[in-house]
Amino acid sequence: MAETKEITLTINDIEVKVPKGTTIMHAAEKIGIHIPRLCYHPRLSLEGSCRVCIVKVKGFDYFMTSCSTLAEEGMVVQTHSPEIRQARRDIVELLLDNHPKDCQTCERDGHCELQNLAYDHGVRERFFEGKRKNYPIEASSKSVVRDANKCVLCRRCVRVCSEVQGVNNLSQQYRGFHTVVTPAHGANMDDSVCIQCGQCINACPTASFQEKKHTEAVWAALADPKKLLVVQAAPSIRAAIGEDFGMNPGTPCTGKMVTALRLLGFHAIFDTSYTADLTIMEEAHELLYRIKKNERLPLITSCSPGWVNFMEKFYPELIPHASSCRSPMSMMSALIKTYYAEKMGRNPRDIFVVAIMPCVAKKFEMDRPEHYLDGIKLTDAVLTTRELGWMIKSYGIDFNNLPDSNFDSPLGEASGAGVIFGTTGGVMEAALRTAAEEITGKALTDVEFKEVRAVEGLREKSLTVGDMTLHIGVANGLVNAKTLLNKVLQSEKKFHVIEIMACPGGCIGGGGQPYPRKGYTILDPKLFAKRAEALYAIDNKKSLRTSHDNPLIQKLYKELLQEPGSEIAHKLLHTHYHQKFPKGIR
Repeated sequence: MAETKEITLTINDIEVKVPKGTTIMHAAEKIGIHIPRLCYHPRLSLEGSCRVCIVKVKGFDYFMTSCSTLAEEGMVVQTHSPEIRQARRDIVELLLDNHPKDCQTCERDGHCELQNLAYDHGVRERFFEGKRKNYPIEASSKSVVRDANKCVLCRRCVRVCSEVQGVNNLSQQYRGFHTVVTPAHGANMDDSVCIQCGQCINACPTASFQEKKHTEAVWAALADPKKLLVVQAAPSIRAAIGEDFGMNPGTPCTGKMVTALRLLGFHAIFDTSYTADLTIMEEAHELLYRIKKNERLPLITSCSPGWVNFMEKFYPELIPHASSCRSPMSMMSALIKTYYAEKMGRNPRDIFVVAIMPCVAKKFEMDRPEHYLDGIKLTDAVLTTRELGWMIKSYGIDFNNLPDSNFDSPLGEASGAGVIFGTTGGVMEAALRTAAEEITGKALTDVEFKEVRAVEGLREKSLTVGDMTLHIGVANGLVNAKTLLNKVLQSEKKFHVIEIMACPGGCIGGGGQPYPRKGYTILDPKLFAKRAEALYAIDNKKSLRTSHDNPLIQKLYKELLQEPGSEIAHKLLHTHYHQKFPKGIR
């Protein structure tokens, strides 16, 4: 391999050597100089629109954007001269002058990149009092609220939607002062091709995109003496909730989270990892049946509601390949309002089920008609990790100093396989742990299938299990999913099973997870790896690491479900999906 050529340039009177092709921004970072930026994101294409990262290059009579200008041999750069600092301050002032004056009541107060820039640049006054943007808040969506008044036109939402998710739902409409980011033709989010994943929320540096809040509905239910409040928490919540309280990414917080939920006033606290185990029982049975019959292969996982929405709109011809299993969230809610309600002697209509999820698309899922049972809504409210963190703080709970406590029975004991559902590749690995024993008829000596752990976004593997070779695919982020799906449609490769998670990194990178702390960014593989490590650490400490060995799962089948794939199992645990448009729109 040819050696990368190095060039030498001078930045702020300091000589620096960098590989040819390095931007001025990254060259400056090599000598400890951070150049402010707003539209730039390391995981997205270069935009160069905000102009906050301007620098002065000797020989040019205009400022250059350091994020998109390559360093050249002999270049002389100034990044923080008085002239540049004043110009940057003017740019930030102009952005603020057309921005709402509601920082103290804003969702992103304390986590807003524009707010941080204003502080860092010493912007203490607003000088422009003329006409401002005045758009109505677009809150028709089940999951995502759009406030164009807070948009700084950085296009990060546009780029994440197209480059990471492959949905292309957002674009800039109109020109000049009237420029606005919307779905095509100014459509509402729910009337567009939006898949409700919420990655636009994570990518936005301000609060132009937010999740649809369910906190007030939950407060009201907690105060209602007639309601039995039951909460379930997804696996990835315990790997991320600590970040909202200053803990390092990757700190497992299961016990503290359960204690906090109990202090908030929930009567029963269940682990969605339990129904992740149940999903494996049903999904592994479904996979082996299809392999035996050689029909509807590959089986494609269906626990990610963003992916399901994407499939219904973009790949409707693959709907027959999707697993019919409900997501673990909806399985748990179904059991709470049937199995648990009967045990408690309560009318299911008097039980209020709250799901703590990393994914804003779960708010969309809970309202789907497929997730009602005998006319009863299964999940009554969905809180994101961020919403739960706020509620804990609002209630005055000292999260960091809480003692640990355990989930409640009978739906609170999960295997390690159920816990790793929260990271990409985890669904596949959990399924393999059960399917492999069924195929070979022998207990596994090593339950880990590290070959399918795919934080990087896309993985294809062939695994030998007994006398069978399984061809598998794992994808997170829907641009990566398209790679696998197109191979299926074009018959380029035969797969037995494909796991797809809509969000980058899987649930650990969901649209409702905490905003990254300093040193990390959204879409950051380092952050995803830390959160994934927390889940694998929990899995490693479990004495029970396979779903089918979970005694509470075995008890559930004995008392209610009979066997995987039974008629009652199909009623409670399975569903179906629908084509959203006459033709797929990809």
